[in-house]
Formats: sequence, structure tokens, C-alpha cells
Amino acid sequence: MIGKRIFLICPVRNATELQKNRMEHYINELTLIGANVYYPARDTNQVDDTGYRICSDNAKAIKSADEVHIFWDKNSTGSLFDIGVAFSLKKKINIVNDDEIEKTDGKSFTNMILEWNRRCKVRK
Repeated sequence: MIGKRIFLICPVRNATELQKNRMEHYINELTLIGANVYYPARDTNQVDDTGYRICSDNAKAIKSADEVHIFWDKNSTGSLFDIGVAFSLKKKINIVNDDEIEKTDGKSFTNMILEWNRRCKVRK
């Protein structure tokens, strides 16, 4: 994991304190084993009247990442953009909080990322 560049897709604007604490703990664990983690709440300037620059900055960071880790919150609309970028770039993903995610009936972004994550684990 030394030197691996990881982009963390996660809620930013409406993240709960519990989510923030869990993400910080996760980032610290990755950093301790030598990974470089891009955390949008810390590494992307969040002052942007329209969100366009934020999306552009995140897209560049996702492109340069070796893999993408997702802290999934179905209510995080910004995460949907980042997921689309990562998917189009065929990035390997890892779901951080898979213990909190339940498959839904029918098609959904939740089911899509669960399937994507499964396929990434198969091709290891």
C-alpha cells in the first residue's frame, strides 16, 4: 500500500459527525500503512458558488488515483458525480462502510456500487 494514491468518495456537505469520525479513522489507518489519501473535505476547496470547480477538481484527483474507496451514503448527491467519474475511468473500488449497506429491491446506485465492488474483488 506504500505510495498508493486513493481517492475517498464520501459525503462532505451533509456528513454527520459519526461519518466524519469514521472517515478520519479510516484515513488514518490507510496513512499509517503508507497510502496517500485524497479526502475531498480536506483536499478540495469547498468554497464554490456553483460546484463546478469542485467537480472538476475531484475529477482530476480521481483520474490520478490508483484506486477509489467509497464511503457510501445514498443521500450524498456529490458522491453520485464522483462515482460516475470513477466508473467511466474504470477505477478499482473498495466500499469502506459495506457493513452499513443493504441491497435494495430493483436497480439503484446502492446495488450498482455493490456489484461494482464485487467485480473488483473477483478480478484481484
